[in-house]
Amino acid sequence: MRNQPARRVAVIGGLRLPFCRSHTTYRHCSNQDMLTAVLSALVERYDLAGQRLGDAAFGAVIKHSRDWNLARESVLSSGLAPETPAFDLQRACGTSLSAAVLISSKISTGLIDSGLAGGTDSLSDLPIVYPAAYRHLLLESARGQNLGQKIRPWLGLRPRHFKPELPGVVEPRTGLSMGESMELTAKEWLLTREDQDQFALESHQKAARAYEEGYYDDLVVEYQGASRDNNIRADTSLEQLARLKPVFDRSKDGTMTAGNSTPLTDGASAVLLSSEEWAAKRGLPVLAYLTYAKVAAVDFVNREGLLMAPAYAVSEMLADAGLALQDFDLYEIHEAFAAQTLATLKAWESDSFCRERLDRSASLGAIDRQRLNIKGGSVAIGHPFAATGARILASLAKLLHERGSGRGLISVCTAGGMGVTAILEAP
Repeated sequence: MRNQPARRVAVIGGLRLPFCRSHTTYRHCSNQDMLTAVLSALVERYDLAGQRLGDAAFGAVIKHSRDWNLARESVLSSGLAPETPAFDLQRACGTSLSAAVLISSKISTGLIDSGLAGGTDSLSDLPIVYPAAYRHLLLESARGQNLGQKIRPWLGLRPRHFKPELPGVVEPRTGLSMGESMELTAKEWLLTREDQDQFALESHQKAARAYEEGYYDDLVVEYQGASRDNNIRADTSLEQLARLKPVFDRSKDGTMTAGNSTPLTDGASAVLLSSEEWAAKRGLPVLAYLTYAKVAAVDFVNREGLLMAPAYAVSEMLADAGLALQDFDLYEIHEAFAAQTLATLKAWESDSFCRERLDRSASLGAIDRQRLNIKGGSVAIGHPFAATGARILASLAKLLHERGSGRGLISVCTAGGMGVTAILEAP
């Protein structure tokens, strides 16, 4: 946009709150409470108090109407200079990764030198509303020009008007929840219950081990007395997981359970991004560079599984970068469900899928599973919808920095049949 060479985008670092099951630790916290807390911690960590950043992008999937300016309000309470602008966005589970890509694009083109990206979500603080008929009654009364006109609508008040409406959990175009949609995909790809449970077990084991090793000490900040994610089950087993009943298809054919799916979760996360010059001026080390990104969407109503868009986005991103799927040292694939990650891996390994759907001459091939989600994934850690992408981005940047070399791939599926992907590279 400024007709200048693209600049490299540096990932300086990121922080998050412990991810906690909804209706537990953060049951009295709002999205703004959580986002402000993580931003304040980030400001303190990187000595940003009173500083003006170029821009900030944050979002939440489940939000109250009062949160119409959530990003800006949180920034105003974070300790940053009040002249730091901010805006809201939402792309379901890909919200904070999309925010990071947008901020990175502005840095790369020279529009800004630094910025923040992230997200927050609370299923404990649900925006419960009343039926449309009750809203119409209230508005009709408010429009009244005299006392009679204001009172008359209330004569139609009925008990049904007080039946609350919770946020929608189904896709409007299919009437299916995300879990029900994924169960169909699991059947299409012949995913077994045993494989899904094994994947979930490994997610818990890797996350628990990472905490014990201190890996998350500088990525997770204490909040409301919590210092670690409270969904991680270090002591779970295949036997325990096998005893759980299917929740989306309750017949004998169902394979997806509460144990191999992500729980409803509250939390917030954020990352600091900048140009190399901005970081060098402040003496901040660069953990990684965000070098490529891609977003894709699929026709989940007529043709493809709801959560299969990342398979397409990764294929297109690899073509942009001139890379093979195996050219990565680390892979971070969001575990919306164990089945989603397994289906994506099988799709990349499928000659027919890659030829017919991805327009490739051969399959993308298999990856080394030892490089996948090595510090645990969303099944164990939890999944506050808008916060997961920034959680993954910060963690992968740290891993690459510790290695001192290498390349990492991020893949996040979202509601609405979309996928957001990115590539990070070590300095």
